[in-house]
Amino acid sequence: MLPVARAALNLAVRGIQHAAVRQAHRKHEPNFHDKYGTLVLLGGAAVFTTVWGYVLTQLGMEWGLSPVGRITPREWRE
Repeated sequence: MLPVARAALNLAVRGIQHAAVRQAHRKHEPNFHDKYGTLVLLGGAAVFTTVWGYVLTQLGMEWGLSPVGRITPREWRE
């Protein structure tokens, strides 16, 4: 390996090692996900459950194993 390339590689490795050490000794500051992650997840689950609960109860679908003979068209409203 050429001495110039070896020196450049050594500097790059030293910079990466220095950044890793500096980051390892830093105090952990909570970010958005640490602060609100669980709240956002629970809110999304509540909205999902509410919307699908509404859709499934207000759709007017007859539940059964076979829809043959059970689904009839509604009369057209004029």
